[in-house]
Amino acid sequence: MSSVLVTGANGFIGNMLCRKLLGDGFQVRSAIRSNKSFRLPGGIESCEIADIGARVDWNGILRGVDTVVHLAARLHVMHDTATDPSAEYLKVNVTGTKQLARAAVEARVKRFIFLSTVKVNGKENVRPYREIDPPAPLDYYAISKLQAEQLLKKIATASGMELIILRPPLVYGPGVKANFLQLLKIVNKRLPIPLAGVHNRRSFIYLGNLVDAILTCLKRSNSAIDTYLVSDDHDVSTPNLIRMIAAALHKPSHLFHFPQLLLYTLAKLTGRGPAVDRLIGSLTVDISKIKKELDWSPPFTMEHGLQQTADWFNRNV
Repeated sequence: MSSVLVTGANGFIGNMLCRKLLGDGFQVRSAIRSNKSFRLPGGIESCEIADIGARVDWNGILRGVDTVVHLAARLHVMHDTATDPSAEYLKVNVTGTKQLARAAVEARVKRFIFLSTVKVNGKENVRPYREIDPPAPLDYYAISKLQAEQLLKKIATASGMELIILRPPLVYGPGVKANFLQLLKIVNKRLPIPLAGVHNRRSFIYLGNLVDAILTCLKRSNSAIDTYLVSDDHDVSTPNLIRMIAAALHKPSHLFHFPQLLLYTLAKLTGRGPAVDRLIGSLTVDISKIKKELDWSPPFTMEHGLQQTADWFNRNV
C-alpha cells in the first residue's frame, strides 16, 4: 500500500484530498500546524509541525513515505500587514519547500507533487497560458512560487526524485474563502453588480476536479519532472459566472451596465483596483498537455461544482 504525506492537510484543498486518498486505499500521513478545532477523519496519521520554514525536522515524518503532496504555503494576502511581506513568502514558500524536498530526497521519497499557481505565468492574458510560456509573476506570492518551482527542479534533477508541478487558477468549492466567498455573499444578498458589460474570459477549477488531478498524478505519472496547468476546461465571463452562481443559489442576478473605465477609476481611488482587475480582466489556461499526457479531464462540470459550493454556502454561511 502506497504511503502519502500531505502538507497543509487541514486546509481547503488538503482536507478533501486526505479523505479521497484514504478512500482510495492509500496510507495517509498529514503534516499540519497545531489546530485544536480541526479533526482529521480516522485512519489518517497526524503530525503537528511549527510554521513551515528552515527549522522543521522532517526525518521522522517522512519515514516510509512514497509520495509527498506539498500544499502548505503562505497564500496571497490582499492587505498584508507583515513588516516585510517578501521575506515571509520567501521563508515559507521557498525555504520551507526546499527544506522539505531535501529531506524527501534523504528519505528516498519517490515522488514530489507541488501545488503552485497560474500566477507564475502572469495575472492577465489574451490567449490561454500554456506550460511552455515564459513565467511572468507579478507579486510576492507568485514570485515565491516560481522560485520554489525552480529549486524543486534542481533538487529533482540532481536526485532522480520524480517531480510534478500543478498550476491551478482560482479554486472554488465547499469551504472556499476570500474573494469567491465575498462574491457568493454579494449574489446571495441580491445586491446590484455593475458588470453586465464585461466581456472577459476566466478559467477556474472546482475543488473536486483539482483533487482528482492530484490523484491522477499520484497514479499515472509518465515523466521524471513535469508541469501541468489544470482547470475545469470551461472558461466563462465574469457576468456569466455571476449568473451561474445566482442560479445555484436560486437567486436572481442583479447585473447592470456601468462604464468599465469609470468603474476601474473608482476602484483605484478606493483601494480596490486589484479586486476589480480580477473581475474585469481575462485569465485563461490551456489544459491540453495534462489531457494528452496523463489522460486527465475534469470529472465534474462547472455547474456541478458551483452547485456543491452554493449548497455548502447555504448550510454554513
